[in-house]
Amino acid sequence: MPPLPKKKHSRKRKGGRNAHNAIKPASLSTCPQCQSPRMPHRACSNCGTYNGRDVTKSDQAVV
Repeated sequence: MPPLPKKKHSRKRKGGRNAHNAIKPASLSTCPQCQSPRMPHRACSNCGTYNGRDVTKSDQAVV
């Protein structure tokens, strides 16, 4: 049987514990090819490149 708390934790204690859980704005970096803003470690949605290579889908079938 799991242990149960004897007293209710106060709002101050709960709020202090959750103080760092706020939603932070997304960090953006610029694409080195087209200079448009993009999320870090993601392919650019404007030009489709990542790490200097084109990573967009091509019409060739991959075997």
